[in-house]
Amino acid sequence: MRAAVLTTPGSTPVWSEHPDPAPGGTRVRVTAAAVVPLDLLCASGTSYFGSPACPYVPGTQGVGVVAESGSFAPGTRVFFETAAGRAPVDGSLAELCATPDDMVVPIEADVDDVAVAALGMSAVAAWMALTVRGRFRPGERVLVLGAGGAVGQAAVGAARALGAGRVVAVCRSAEARERAGRAGADAAVPLDGDAGALADAFTAALGGPADVVVDPVCGVAATAAARVLAPGGRLVNLGSASGDTAEFSSAVLRSRSAEILGYTNVTLTPGQRRNALTAVLRHAAAGELAVAADALPMADVAAAWDRQAAGRATRRQVLIP
Repeated sequence: MRAAVLTTPGSTPVWSEHPDPAPGGTRVRVTAAAVVPLDLLCASGTSYFGSPACPYVPGTQGVGVVAESGSFAPGTRVFFETAAGRAPVDGSLAELCATPDDMVVPIEADVDDVAVAALGMSAVAAWMALTVRGRFRPGERVLVLGAGGAVGQAAVGAARALGAGRVVAVCRSAEARERAGRAGADAAVPLDGDAGALADAFTAALGGPADVVVDPVCGVAATAAARVLAPGGRLVNLGSASGDTAEFSSAVLRSRSAEILGYTNVTLTPGQRRNALTAVLRHAAAGELAVAADALPMADVAAAWDRQAAGRATRRQVLIP
């Protein structure tokens, strides 16, 4: 088969010949796979996962059609995850991929493969952070940090679809603010100024305090967001794109009985993954939830990978074999 092959940790994958996956689990003929930050982290050789065994095929998630499985009928359209880069297995950036049955979710919604791949586990994380960890209730005010990224766009769309009273996006660039607006944000605030200025801007845009904050960035934006939490407000952190630390006021948290919470997809059960992805795709089919993406031939993996690594991929890079 043809695949994106990484020969050395920290290098760029090259589209080349590679052995077919061994029988076992579910073998999927890949139709679309996104290059996501986790792929680059796993491939770097410097992450807490350790150095990957090379050569290997990166790709932690994808979309395709079942070729062979003990649990799913051949021809079933599916979304799947892999442990590529975290275990000595090949991933989704290939014509064919094998993965355990419990990492496979049948797709029932009428959403095209590129759109499903663009949403993927980023949308699952946004959905779970908002609904399960953040305990969102209709009518609440939602603040989404890093709202121009994949997680942020999905969080904005999910909050709007679920009946938020107001959804405010926080983004660095004008282009990101435009993406957040298309995703459904009522207002978009530039990530500009210190924590005090940002807190004032957040409150003005929200028209009051924030009931739920979805935070994939941490840093100064999270510091500011914690200051505007409503009584009983919840800030859910699921990333550190702007830094690994933020400052939280004990007085604010105690006086408002507010909560700072963490979330990771790593702890999802197969049932939680299936239910969350099914819900996300149901809203996507209704036109309520999407992540901006570029569809590219998988043979162009090197260019897409380098754009992601350099921070120049303003839209999700989805590769098609």
